[in-house]
Amino acid sequence: MRHRLATIALGLTAALTATLLGPASTATAHEKTLFPSTIALPNGFQPEGIAIGKVPYAYFGSRATGAIYRASLVTGRGEIINPGFGAGSLGLKLDQRGRLFVAGAGSGDGRVADARTGATLKIWNFTDATSFVNDVILTPDAAWFTDSQNPVLYRVSTKRDTFTTVPLTGDFVFTPGATNANGIARTPDGRNLLIVQSNTGLLFVVDPDTGGTKQVDLGGEVLTNGDGLWLDGRTLYVVQNRLNQIAVVDLNRAGTRGAVVRRITSPGFDVPTTIAAYGKRLYLPNARFTTPPAADTTYTAVAVRQ
Repeated sequence: MRHRLATIALGLTAALTATLLGPASTATAHEKTLFPSTIALPNGFQPEGIAIGKVPYAYFGSRATGAIYRASLVTGRGEIINPGFGAGSLGLKLDQRGRLFVAGAGSGDGRVADARTGATLKIWNFTDATSFVNDVILTPDAAWFTDSQNPVLYRVSTKRDTFTTVPLTGDFVFTPGATNANGIARTPDGRNLLIVQSNTGLLFVVDPDTGGTKQVDLGGEVLTNGDGLWLDGRTLYVVQNRLNQIAVVDLNRAGTRGAVVRRITSPGFDVPTTIAAYGKRLYLPNARFTTPPAADTTYTAVAVRQ
């Protein structure tokens, strides 16, 4: 009797599985159409920044026009939701209120837009001097922007909508005319900030209260062409743009020491710049810095496994 019941149960399970999934070949073909590993961006878009929130949509910024493009990670399809700010849109971050914070490149601005409608909500003019506002990270009470042409960070209070300029001091040595502070993230313990200096390949911890910096001990490793940063627990992913790779760094909780444990490469990389994650996938826009831009130049974003 028990054997007969078990046989019936197994038969019902198999029937139910077949009903839900259909033939194995059909399920596999269907899966391949979802969450594509390559997302086509508009021709001539010149992407640089990317942000992804809790739902499967990615936001991309154009360094050419400042336009914002939103794409479904499920289907790969998307649309322009903001035609541009009059200057480039570089690093992007999305908060829990559906606001998209945008680093404004040479405009000296930081901006915020509605992620649903694309409408511009606020613009902060950090400086009228030569600048390159490059990336942004969010903390519980502020948005922090890097400036690759000035030894400062810009702190925007997300409660008061005001900003302050925080000079960088300590181990960080500024080189005029070079791409200095670029990607920015929080330390694993959340107390301080991390910035990568592209021209030196050095990583620094920044005290947000003082702007004091201390070089992260990576055992002699340098992160040449370091660009966008993504922190997952104590693992820091560092995009090395012109090297077409991601350095995976295992950090201590304070972020003061670490080791490069591996590097991720992909044949789909074509000078990727920034990075965001959804599930176990990392998404990167290909800036194609080595390809002369034109109106018909093709651009993509690619996904790789963590």
